[in-house]
Amino acid sequence: MARSEVPEGQVPYVTSVLELMELLRTDPEDQGLRTAALLRRSHPFDKELQIAGLVHRLGRLLRLSDESVTVGVAAESIRPLLGERVARLVRLQSPRHRPTSEHGGHGGHGGHRDSVDAEAVATLCQARDSAAAAGLDAGVLEDWQPLLELVAAGSCRVAPSGKALDPLGAPRGSRRR
Repeated sequence: MARSEVPEGQVPYVTSVLELMELLRTDPEDQGLRTAALLRRSHPFDKELQIAGLVHRLGRLLRLSDESVTVGVAAESIRPLLGERVARLVRLQSPRHRPTSEHGGHGGHGGHRDSVDAEAVATLCQARDSAAAAGLDAGVLEDWQPLLELVAAGSCRVAPSGKALDPLGAPRGSRRR
C-alpha cells in the first residue's frame, strides 16, 4: 500500500511538469492559481509552499476508476515529481489529515515532520480560504511552469535554516528589503 492508503497500482502518478500543467488547466475556478499567487506575495522565498497552493485542488482533478479521489491520493500522486514537502503540505491542508497536536496528531502520516510544517499548513489554508473568496487577478498558469520545473528538479528545497535562494528573483510588484 502507498502512503495514501490506495493500492500502489491505483495511484494516478503525475510523472511530468507538462502532465501536471494539463491537469491544472482543467480547473475552471483557478482557485489553485489564486492561492499560489497569494502565497507568492506573502512568502516569496518558500517556493514549495507556493507550489502546494497551486496544486492543492489536484484531488478534484484526478479520478480513479471508482470516481473517488482523496487528498492522500492527490498528495501521493505528486510526491515523486514535486517532493516530500509539497506532498505533505497538500495532504495536511485537508482538515481530515491535519495534525491535532504539536506531536504530529493523526495516525502516523508524518509525525514530527507534520508538526514542523504546521505554520506552513496554516498559511496554505489561510491563502486557500482567501483565494476562494477573492476576485484576485492571479495571472496565467504558464507563469508557474518554470517554478514547477525548478521544484521538480529539486532546485528550490528549503534549507533547514529556513533560508533558500530564490532562483526566479522577487515576484513582480514586490520590493526586496
